[in-house]
Amino acid sequence: MAKLQLSVAMGDYDRTRALLDGSVQIDGVDPVYMTASPEEIFFRAFRNVEFDISEMSFSSYLVKHSKGESPYIAVPVFLSRAFRHTSIYVRKDRIKRPEDLKGCRIGVPEYQLTAIVWARSILQDDYGVRPEDVTWVRGGIDEPGRPEKIKLQLPADVRLESAPEGDTISAMLDRGDIDGFIAPRPPGGAAAKNPNVGWLFDDPTAVAKDYYKRTGVFPIMHVVGVRKELAAQHPWLPGAVLKAFEQSKAAALEKLSDTSATKVTLPFVEEQLKAARETMGSDFWSYGVAANRKTLETFVRHHHSQGLSARLMNVEELFHPATYESFKI
Repeated sequence: MAKLQLSVAMGDYDRTRALLDGSVQIDGVDPVYMTASPEEIFFRAFRNVEFDISEMSFSSYLVKHSKGESPYIAVPVFLSRAFRHTSIYVRKDRIKRPEDLKGCRIGVPEYQLTAIVWARSILQDDYGVRPEDVTWVRGGIDEPGRPEKIKLQLPADVRLESAPEGDTISAMLDRGDIDGFIAPRPPGGAAAKNPNVGWLFDDPTAVAKDYYKRTGVFPIMHVVGVRKELAAQHPWLPGAVLKAFEQSKAAALEKLSDTSATKVTLPFVEEQLKAARETMGSDFWSYGVAANRKTLETFVRHHHSQGLSARLMNVEELFHPATYESFKI
């Protein structure tokens, strides 16, 4: 049987490198890999369905999937995960604690971005700051004119306005035109050097560790999607994709654990790895549904309550049916 020639779009991460260098293969697939920034991949995937297999924003996928309009079906490969306490920046001269954000103006690059859904969930669950307590200002981080990738129908009590034409939310934060900023990337330009701009949480790592210990949630940002037509034609494909990405991640973790000569250009890697395992267990970056059910349930609940999902989805609806269980030897 000839292999399927498929395009695969994803980030260049340590956990995908074994796929990129060919040391791990997707069974039955002759892949053409393309690496790019998440912003480019997601825009091209959701606007024009340019890829056969694609890294996807979890939030954008749910917006589409909840209405039966997603061109992709996801597999439970979580290429990006992050505690988004570090994504919340504020004017430190005004905001001293999370509760101070009530009644304030917060800039976001897109309302439905996964990182921002998670940040809003943290503010609501832990500090009582609901989405409707804030005025949201949408604009590009460093470039003006960024569009919302997906058309949204938000609740009537959510206030969302656009940044002034030609302006960015980084510049607005620097000038003090907004009180806060939530995005997957930090503010740029003059805001990055402004002494009055900083993280909402002075020690976000400590706050995130406490959050994990209380909730068991390690936020998921990105999933991997297979074009629905391909999955229907080749029911074995989603499982093959999950298997290959699992093997690639395992190869990355094995290299990360070899600290005789660290594979990451960062000091204290050995200490960080030890701390992660002590806090989160040996499989601290797990793929699959079973190990991530609580995180998945938390996200779909908040996604719906924030007005982004057309309906509250069940975890059993999120991924291709073939990827919920795997064989054991």
